[in-house]
Amino acid sequence: MNQNTLWIEQLKLNEQGLIPAIAQDYQDSAVLMMAWMNRESIQRTLETGEAYYWSRSRAELWHKGATSGHIQKVKQLLYDCDADTLLLKIEQMGDAACHTGARSCFFNTVQLSFSHASMSQHRF
Repeated sequence: MNQNTLWIEQLKLNEQGLIPAIAQDYQDSAVLMMAWMNRESIQRTLETGEAYYWSRSRAELWHKGATSGHIQKVKQLLYDCDADTLLLKIEQMGDAACHTGARSCFFNTVQLSFSHASMSQHRF
């Protein structure tokens, strides 16, 4: 392990060896998606400059955009104060980060009020 990757050992991975990773647009700060990363996906991301995640449903390394063309170029990689969440500031290639075709996976809005909450969908 080289000096530039020693910080990876400080990360708090869960029992499955995974850590949540938030992808955020580096220009407008929009939160685009949440995925999981493991040590291999972090290493591959650092080596290539493109986002790699761990697909829990397929149990395999996932190069974001490899089939859709919606690659995520990583501009900055940060971890939080507890070392249990990653933040990838990315340049999203193509219009969509979400598998539904939406720019962001976060399009379900909960309407808050003091007496009740309801849910609606807004696609960006």
